[in-house]
Amino acid sequence: MKFNQNTAEIFIPDGRESSQALARTTHLCIAAHQDDIEIMAAQPIIECFQQKDKWFCGVVVTDGRGSPRDDLYKDYSDEEMRYVRMQEQRKAAIIGEYTALVMLDHPSKTVKDPTLSSVIDDLIQLLRATQPTHVYTHNLADKHDTHVAVAIRVIHAIRHLPPNERPQKLIGCEVWRSLDWVIDSEKILMDTSQHENLQSALLGVYDSQICGGKRYDLASLCRRKTNATYLETHGVDVFQAVSFGIDMTPLITNEQLDIREFIQGYIDHFSQDIAERLTRIG
Repeated sequence: MKFNQNTAEIFIPDGRESSQALARTTHLCIAAHQDDIEIMAAQPIIECFQQKDKWFCGVVVTDGRGSPRDDLYKDYSDEEMRYVRMQEQRKAAIIGEYTALVMLDHPSKTVKDPTLSSVIDDLIQLLRATQPTHVYTHNLADKHDTHVAVAIRVIHAIRHLPPNERPQKLIGCEVWRSLDWVIDSEKILMDTSQHENLQSALLGVYDSQICGGKRYDLASLCRRKTNATYLETHGVDVFQAVSFGIDMTPLITNEQLDIREFIQGYIDHFSQDIAERLTRIG
């Protein structure tokens, strides 16, 4: 494959030929930044871990040059930070036994520019090479502009494929905003109760972020436990840890469905749920 950035990279942890490694993908995560994969897609990573018939592939769209830095990394240049973050992402791919890790190395400004097609073109290539059954990406209510931009580019890339080549499921995941607010009947529950040690290791490799003052490792694990405890008001915990997602599959089965109207529907249902409760017990 020839990507738009000549610095793009395909990393295969077990050394298999790249086309074979990509082709065995069943679960594909497309994320904006290094470490987003491990924050939002712990459940499919666990599901595929040590399995012969399920394989996880991670895609990082941006280059990581603009990440915050402090402590050991405070004087690093943007290019040095790019190198460090790519190294950290490779380590995570090895720990999680991903079938492949693809780093497209686009600047964030390119991803956020709706007039450019380079990201979509790269994603179309990858989707054809991997043909996953499930795709995970950022949810459309995330508060990070680059995350939302990636989610939109993923939707457009899948829509470019013939219907018989599209994944069965597209799931929007939590990073910069919890999906706790989504009404329970519309949440996708992703059980992350198992392999907590593996989850810790996957997040712990991002030393540049932890030293930089962002404890994504602790925050992500705590969010999963918090989600599990506060999921049910009148019953005992069913899960020890859980990540929430929203089902964005309708956006790839119905090309006429407006992206903004789709996510607004979730917000409207949340608003209606509150209003109805207040009316009922007020």
